Amino acid sequence: MLNKSYFRSSILLMATLSYITSDIQAAVREKYGHELDVNDIILSPTKKEFEGDYTFVVFPLVKVLKFSPAQIAEELGQCIKANSRFVEDYNVVKGFLNLQLNQAFWQQCFEELSDEKFGQAGRNGKKMMVEFSSPNTNKPLHLGHIRNILLGWSVAQIAETRGYEVVKTQVINDRGIAVCKSMMAWKLFSGGATPESKGMKGDHFVGDYYVKFDKALQKEYAEWQDSGEADAQYDARHKDEESREGFFKRFKNDYFNLYSPIGRETKEMLLKWEEGDEETVALWKKMNNWVYSGFDKTYEALGVHFDSINYESETYLLGKESVNKGLSDGIFYRQEDGSVWVDLEDVGMDKKILLRSDGTSVYMTQDIGTAQMRYEEHAMDSMVYVVGNEQDYHFKVLFEILKRLGEPYADRLYHLSYGMVDLPSGKMKSREGTVVDADDLIKEVIDEARIASKERGAVSHLEAYKQEDIFRKIGLAALKYFIIKVNARKRMVFDPKESVDMQGTTGPYIQNAFVRIQSVLRKASQAEAVDMEGSNIYIYNEAEKELISQMIGFPEVLDEALRQYDPSHIANYAYGLAKSFHRFYHDHVIYDPENPDQSASRLELVKRISLIIEKAMSTLGIEMPDYM
Repeated sequence: MLNKSYFRSSILLMATLSYITSDIQAAVREKYGHELDVNDIILSPTKKEFEGDYTFVVFPLVKVLKFSPAQIAEELGQCIKANSRFVEDYNVVKGFLNLQLNQAFWQQCFEELSDEKFGQAGRNGKKMMVEFSSPNTNKPLHLGHIRNILLGWSVAQIAETRGYEVVKTQVINDRGIAVCKSMMAWKLFSGGATPESKGMKGDHFVGDYYVKFDKALQKEYAEWQDSGEADAQYDARHKDEESREGFFKRFKNDYFNLYSPIGRETKEMLLKWEEGDEETVALWKKMNNWVYSGFDKTYEALGVHFDSINYESETYLLGKESVNKGLSDGIFYRQEDGSVWVDLEDVGMDKKILLRSDGTSVYMTQDIGTAQMRYEEHAMDSMVYVVGNEQDYHFKVLFEILKRLGEPYADRLYHLSYGMVDLPSGKMKSREGTVVDADDLIKEVIDEARIASKERGAVSHLEAYKQEDIFRKIGLAALKYFIIKVNARKRMVFDPKESVDMQGTTGPYIQNAFVRIQSVLRKASQAEAVDMEGSNIYIYNEAEKELISQMIGFPEVLDEALRQYDPSHIANYAYGLAKSFHRFYHDHVIYDPENPDQSASRLELVKRISLIIEKAMSTLGIEMPDYM
């Protein structure tokens, strides 16, 4: 009778349902003298076409007990009905034992759902580190960063809810040639301008110079292509039947490294930074601080923060000592040119360089050292890296290397690989200035929420600052839910118009369920016709059972989301619960002053629904408004 839910008895956290599993174990023991492992008990909501509330599948017992499924189900049903506190009747359909539960069961569920900490597990003594965001300091955060940030934040919140101590961290990529491009463009084109003098956020200001650099390089490159030097390069290096246009498109990086005046100056700037040149380092610090100030404002708008931050400028030399130790231990090997490598061909990967012939490190070396440093500082039991799927192979190699180095946490590392975000028009490219900026996107969804809310007029009675807070909550819910509802591993197309739709599978749709409940509760409270505190709870129909059934599955949804590092499970759960409530709201009278007992029960029921919706959405970083 109840819709599909998320139950397997070995991982159910509802004490009431654990009584049913105990009843099943006791019946198997009494009738057959067999000790049934709780992990072999599967309870699921009974299908609508059959009588009953929960169904126990007896087929796994047939092989052990040597009786037919129908006989086992019938004998267990008789025994359970005779002895259970909660089972009032049963029926058998082939090998399925359908159990009908009494009022005491549903009332017990109500009591457990009343616990303010329902869904919150006690501390498990384990520490998890989650790395996410980790932007470059040459541009502002964009839509792709938003997906990364929301995934990382949600996984961290879910883990905390299920008892982990969580350290939220990021590595800011604050060095390298890309950062120097913004610095060089500022030196050439800014005239000493600052974010303050231009009235801009610091990350946007610096990002503009990254775009200016690329435009200057393109102009320089286009002019060079008309030179005799370019002709010579084309004649000597073009492929058979390769057009001049195709060759020079392919040759752009070589031009930057070999012929470009602005490229030469930028590479010289990077060398000066590495040598600690005072003027270069001062400019680097100034521009990075502008960017950090901008990042912080975006993080604040999204409602996220970090417990620990690492900077690539401080970590890029880490790992060399470990690589050299691995070399002496025979884990790595040295090539004739002096470079150090690891051979992973025995596990289906290739050979990977760890130190160049001049002794300088590569990104893999840095990641090895950073992981070791983090373990020394935080002693985490597990670590989750939220990084796009273009880095899948990198993390496979990293984790294998850490295993070979004998790191104690190496088998508890996880790469939360997520698909990239495209626009309807194609991929985003920040150097061309066509990226969907995070700040602009946040403003856009809030503006859309403001327009839609004012059209409805439901918040016009509130003070202006309260209205703005509601618009903010609705807009961010639209944005966050649109992204999180998609399985992390899937590539997605972000359509701004679709994301702010206030109907369908959206954050505002779920918020509306919460708001409706608050409205009903306010109306009942103001009327004072129903004593919710002093009334006995009674379940009147199957729709109410369905709602309770969905609610008691909340802890398992959290666990499943954490096991798979996939917050979309919670997004879909919250939508399903909201949808069931909307249907219940449409089909039933919740508050009826002429029927105070039924009203009291239903008011308590929907109050619990609102609390679980709020908890579920909170793990996704989504706030609930009281009006909308």
